[in-house]
Amino acid sequence: MSSQFLKIGKMITQNSCLFLCDMQVKFSPSIKYFDQIVQNSNRLLRAAKLLDMPVVVTEQYSKGLGKTVPELGIEEYGIVAIDKMKFTMCLEPILKPLKDNPDLNTVILCGIEAHVCIQQTALDLLTHGYRVFVVADACSSRGRVERALAFSLLQQSGCWITSTESVILTLAGGSDHPKFKQLQAIIKEEGPDTGLTQLFQI
Repeated sequence: MSSQFLKIGKMITQNSCLFLCDMQVKFSPSIKYFDQIVQNSNRLLRAAKLLDMPVVVTEQYSKGLGKTVPELGIEEYGIVAIDKMKFTMCLEPILKPLKDNPDLNTVILCGIEAHVCIQQTALDLLTHGYRVFVVADACSSRGRVERALAFSLLQQSGCWITSTESVILTLAGGSDHPKFKQLQAIIKEEGPDTGLTQLFQI
């Protein structure tokens, strides 16, 4: 793949994986738009599994912060979350399988918190040479300011800031995709309000 392509904000299914970061029970009351973030992350998870993409799920200190919320739906696919103490998801048990797949160069990232674990994961992935798409309507923080500043910093650092629907349709590539009808059904689900209109002053 050319170095020029790597600078373009385009996702290709066979080169991409999905990272779902720390959507746990104890965070639910304090994170803005938590339920909506989980809902969009579940849509991305279902799309990724339809497209046979690798999916990585983490939990931050699950002993104290609880397990991944069932609404995310990882149990349906037999996905086991990786427990961590560091804020970043870029740990050896996660990075090694990525590096073992030379075709994989793109990470689609969502979860919480935008200014902590998402930010540190994205910056570490960039450092390791991966292309990073941060799904804005599937990431949040406790505060609006922290969330907004995280998106700004990550975009300046070289990440692409995108949306759930954009990710799914980009990966599909067109209505001629063999699984387009199933993907379209996910798209047709009404996307929840995650506060982005206020955040970006749209």
